[in-house]
Amino acid sequence: MTSVIIGVDGGTESLRVTVFDLSGQELGVAHAPYATQFPAPSQAEQSPQDWWRALCAALPEAVHKAGVSKQAVCAITLDTTCCTVCALDENGEPLRPALLWMDLRAAQEAADVLATADPALIVNNGGAGPVSAEWMIPKALWLKRHQPDIYARAATICEYQDYLNFRLTGEITASVNNAGVRWHVRSGGEGPPRAMLRALDLEDLLDKWPRTFVDPGAIIAPLSRVAAEALNLPAGIPVVQGGADAFIAMAGVGVVRPGSIALITGSSHLQLGVTDAPLSGAGIWGSYPDVLRRGGFVVEGGQTSTGSIINWFRRTLAANASYAELDHEAAQIPMGCDGLTAQDHFQGNRTPYTDPASRGAFTGLSLKHTRGHMFRALLESVAFGTKLVLETMRASGVAVDEIALCGGVARSDLWTQLHADVIGRPIKVSQACAPALGSAMFAAIGADIYRDLDEAAGAMVSRHRVVEPRAGASDYADAYAKYHSAYAALKGIHA
Repeated sequence: MTSVIIGVDGGTESLRVTVFDLSGQELGVAHAPYATQFPAPSQAEQSPQDWWRALCAALPEAVHKAGVSKQAVCAITLDTTCCTVCALDENGEPLRPALLWMDLRAAQEAADVLATADPALIVNNGGAGPVSAEWMIPKALWLKRHQPDIYARAATICEYQDYLNFRLTGEITASVNNAGVRWHVRSGGEGPPRAMLRALDLEDLLDKWPRTFVDPGAIIAPLSRVAAEALNLPAGIPVVQGGADAFIAMAGVGVVRPGSIALITGSSHLQLGVTDAPLSGAGIWGSYPDVLRRGGFVVEGGQTSTGSIINWFRRTLAANASYAELDHEAAQIPMGCDGLTAQDHFQGNRTPYTDPASRGAFTGLSLKHTRGHMFRALLESVAFGTKLVLETMRASGVAVDEIALCGGVARSDLWTQLHADVIGRPIKVSQACAPALGSAMFAAIGADIYRDLDEAAGAMVSRHRVVEPRAGASDYADAYAKYHSAYAALKGIHA
């Protein structure tokens, strides 16, 4: 009987279940959507029960599509959106809808967290901040201040990840990955940021967080009988810990050792790398210890708006055009867009300026410029922003020898090529769903199929194509210089 592994990717709009064989080949895939509610500006919520219903719908379908026996399933691992915060009662039932990762209602609380000047804030741009309103502690503080009855009744405050793992096993646990990258929890002796929580009058949060923090790749517990019946699986299958989707995707694109950078693309870009020693500094987020493996560190850069800018352009200025048509128009435009430059800061800048007030712009517009020029200028601006992030990381001591890309950019050959040309390095493009594959890799480690991430990556990460920079790509130098100078020139306008 062929052994298989299940990777579950809980995203913003839907949950995806993929059945993999032990070589990382996708055998069966199924999706189930769920709704997001927007009760007020800057607020976004989802129902945790909807995530469970989605899992119960998608998992049996994926196993059926894979054409394998349910007895062949060796292990299950989840990755999910991070900082999607749940408040549960003593029975594990949600007391209110979850605060989705993109919910920014806790902006004041985030500022209050930064004002504590706690040493744990070193992961936020070397301590300079900002702290995002998306993160766990600001959201928990918002609950305590604005919904004190719910906060008081909450026996558990946890994440999307933790809620589904509870439904699978009956155990309340947290991922070392989520806690390490977004809860200001340090693994080892330091642990939770007690002094920070005390300064915020939030020390009682420690009694509400899960008591047990589990490493990615470690078994949480066996699949419970109740969950097994709901999922049409045998009870007792190991449920193995995963983590935040983008960070688990690092494993899925093979970025498990220093030298490689995972470029995770979608509505935004994340640049994630591995170091052997702690590293922090201006423009860099992290480093986060032990969040992928014990003894390793992860550093992070990011662009707030990337794919979302392209979506905005099509929605507002090219509603009757397909992305393929826009790509075709942009491909006819020369490098540098005949002097047109765009700034990609439509929702502020994360790396390297950490300036939430910065805004997007087109500069150099003339009557010569067309829709194709403007679209290409946006594509180039995002690639320029990525180059700037990578230069910042390299200047801080991060090795940037290889780029591994997954996500939305990979759907456009033109945009992928632009990234390779602008960065000036080959880009390995994943052809698998990197978060789901990363989850499957950790599941395989938990099931003792592979010893560690190195062995799992060697066996399971192989589906990629390589995009080489084109000859003449150095012609971007002038356009990149214009892009680089635009931030300082425009800063005073948007201050």
